[in-house]
Amino acid sequence: MLINRRAVMALALTFLSVSFTNSLRAEEKKDIVDTAVAAGQFKTLAAALQAADLVDALKGKGPFTVFAPTDAAFEKLPKGTVEGLLKPEAKGALTGILKYHVVPGAVDAAKVVKLSNATTLNGQRVDIAVKGGAVMVDKAKVVVTDIKCSNGVIHVIDSVILPASDNIPATAVKAGTFKTLVAAAKAAGLVDALSGDKPLTVFAPSDEAFARLPEGTVASLLKPENIDQLKQILLYHLVEGRVYSDQALKLKEAPTLAGSTLKISARKKGAFINKSKLTALDIEASNGVIHVIDAVLMPPAKKVSRADAKVTIHHAVTRGTALYNAGHTEACARHYMTTAISLLDSDHEMPAHAVRHLQTAMQHAKGTTCSDSQSWTMRHGLDAAYRVMMTDIR
Repeated sequence: MLINRRAVMALALTFLSVSFTNSLRAEEKKDIVDTAVAAGQFKTLAAALQAADLVDALKGKGPFTVFAPTDAAFEKLPKGTVEGLLKPEAKGALTGILKYHVVPGAVDAAKVVKLSNATTLNGQRVDIAVKGGAVMVDKAKVVVTDIKCSNGVIHVIDSVILPASDNIPATAVKAGTFKTLVAAAKAAGLVDALSGDKPLTVFAPSDEAFARLPEGTVASLLKPENIDQLKQILLYHLVEGRVYSDQALKLKEAPTLAGSTLKISARKKGAFINKSKLTALDIEASNGVIHVIDAVLMPPAKKVSRADAKVTIHHAVTRGTALYNAGHTEACARHYMTTAISLLDSDHEMPAHAVRHLQTAMQHAKGTTCSDSQSWTMRHGLDAAYRVMMTDIR
């Protein structure tokens, strides 16, 4: 006969809660706060709720599920931690911690053991697992379950659980593998937005992902004249709200802050965002969640009319000429090639002859390492494409 381990665990924890709940000696169910106060083992929790102005909220209709740390659990924290959190200036941090212990709805033990995670009132998720015969909520052990209250249920835990306290930029910096992304965010003026209270989901390219871009691309994007383009690229990696990996896969797509939509798919080789593979999931931050990807996402090309293409080539030649005459032949060649690639990759309306001139120039330019030759080859290709668009009326 097979035994459902999670079911047995739930029954065992329910049995443990009987003596606890009997000690309350209440004729009628009290709300969560009054139940905790009557128990006599949650004095620190009650004081914390008072300091965070959360008493009225947890005496409300609910229902709520509270993973309640005992006084002994609070004593496990480093010396001075509780005293510091109870100070008025720490109210924001205290509120975030307490909300991390509360889950919307009445989730009894039988349901808890079937979960792998639960979203808290803090916005972040707690991890739930059965380990060594014990139910764990993050790193806290559930010691008593199913204390029924008029507006929810309490499960007692033996340690205080702490949410992520670093915001998205700080989390990325501490990880040590997003140096290029952090530098790009600073250059694009997006650090404040990534540090705000508004929850965000970041599909974050690692330093290795940025290194896979064509040589010189990152350096070019970081230049002041290209900041608008850089900003659009970064916004294409951002989605409003906390979107965890399981939610993302169900959505299939997600609108970005750049205005374009990302495609989300599960394949044999893993989960993908467009053509970028997800390599790490659900990294919590105080104001969002980070998923790591192995390639930089590029926003879809905008439609380029023939008139726009001519203007783009004209500006490119003007800029390239100035660079070449100043002796910056490498920068000139790179600028011409970037312009051609941008036009060819766009949803353009260029005549076929113009396209062939650009493609041929690119092919020949890549066949030499001489920047002077590359500059002139690309210049001839751009000029030829421009002349075609001036004369071709089809």
